[in-house]
Amino acid sequence: MASDLIASELVVPAADGYPLGVTHVAPSGPAQGRLIVAGATGVPQRFYARFARFAAAQGIAVWMLDYRGVGASRPASLRDFRMDYLDWARLDLAALLDHVDGRGDGPLWMVGHSFGGHAIGLLPGHERIQRVVTFATGAGWHGWMPPLERLRVQFLWRVMGPLLVSATGYLAWSRLGLGEDLPRDLFHQWRRWCRWPRYFFEDPELPGLAEQFAEVRMPIRAVNALDDHWAPPASRDAFMAQYRNAPVDAVTLDPRKLGLRNIGHMGYFRPQALALWEDTLAWLRGLGTDATSAVTRP
Repeated sequence: MASDLIASELVVPAADGYPLGVTHVAPSGPAQGRLIVAGATGVPQRFYARFARFAAAQGIAVWMLDYRGVGASRPASLRDFRMDYLDWARLDLAALLDHVDGRGDGPLWMVGHSFGGHAIGLLPGHERIQRVVTFATGAGWHGWMPPLERLRVQFLWRVMGPLLVSATGYLAWSRLGLGEDLPRDLFHQWRRWCRWPRYFFEDPELPGLAEQFAEVRMPIRAVNALDDHWAPPASRDAFMAQYRNAPVDAVTLDPRKLGLRNIGHMGYFRPQALALWEDTLAWLRGLGTDATSAVTRP
C-alpha cells in the first residue's frame, strides 16, 4: 500500500563533489526493480513524487534528484553560481546512477522527462541501464512548435529572458510561472542550442556528441503528446534519431482519445495520467503492453 512507503531525503555528492538533494522511495516489500527519475529543466523533483510513489507501490525502488542549481540542490544565491548545462547529466545524474547501481539487485531503469531524455546519451555508464522511457523529449528548436508557441518562445529567448538575467543575475523563471529559477549559464546555453533544428548536435563547440549518442543501445520508449507545444512528435523524432543504434519505440499520444482535456508538456506526471504510468511500468518490466488506446506510431 502507498501508505506503507518510506521516502528518505539524502545528500549525494556529484562527481565533482557538489551536494545534490536526492529522494529515495522504497517499496513496502522486496524491490522488483530500481528506477531513476531524471527530470526536466526547471522542474523540481517534488513534481514527480506521485509517480514515484505509484511506482514504489508496484514494488519498484525509486530515486529522484534535483540537479545543481535547482530545488534542494540550489545554492544560497544563484547570482554568482556558474555551471555547464551538461553538468546535470555528466556529473549529477552520473553520480546518482553510481549511487543506485551500488544498492540492490534487479533491473535498473530510467524515466526521463524532457532534458531527462537528452541526458541518456550524455551519461557516463549508461550501459548499466536496461530500459528507458522518455516523456516530452524534443530538439527544442522553435521551428518544431506551433506558430503561436514559436512567437512566445522567441520572445522569451530574445527579450524577456535576457532582461531577467540582466536584472537578477540568473533566469528568474519562477516570475513567469514556468518553473524553478535557473542559473544564467544554463540560460545562455539553452538559448544557443534552441537556434538549431537538431539542438546541441549542431553546436560546433560540442564535437563528438553524435558519436557519443550512437553508443547508446538499450531499448527506449519515447512518448510525446500531440498537444505538447514545446516537444511535439516532430521535435521528438529530430532528437531521438541521434540514438541511431538504440531500438526506439516512438509513441504519440492523443489526449482526446485518452479522455483527457490536455497533456501538454507537463501532464504526463499529473494524477490524470495514471494509465500512462501503468503502461510505463509494464513496458519497463518487458511486458510490452499498451494500456492506453491512444497510442499511435509514425
